[in-house]
Amino acid sequence: MLKTDILNAPLLSALATLGHTDTVVIADCGLPLPSGPSVIDLALVRGTPSFEDILEVLTRNLVIESSTLASEAQGTGIERICQNHGLAADFLTHEQLKEALPHAKVVVRTGETTPYANVILHCGVDF
Repeated sequence: MLKTDILNAPLLSALATLGHTDTVVIADCGLPLPSGPSVIDLALVRGTPSFEDILEVLTRNLVIESSTLASEAQGTGIERICQNHGLAADFLTHEQLKEALPHAKVVVRTGETTPYANVILHCGVDF
């Protein structure tokens, strides 16, 4: 039995495949999802789980080298949530962020309804 707090088997399986420089996207419930990456749809109802709920779990369980937000999220609560979890973000426009989605290895869809509540997490290594 693994020692992890993640109970969702598809999410745990997808995270186990990640390596250095792979990307994981935390997506709000309105973001158009690409067909290429593994999509883990955790959305239950509006607001559940939240962007912060998923970010908290992923930052606790992954080595994150950097993160990317939409420039439209700059100065908002979404940027502050990322900063509170130790992430300093780079920025792309929302359109550029959407264009980057097919290159992600994993996309985790939340129930978040806050505008621009999407982040690309760039995986690092622990050595």
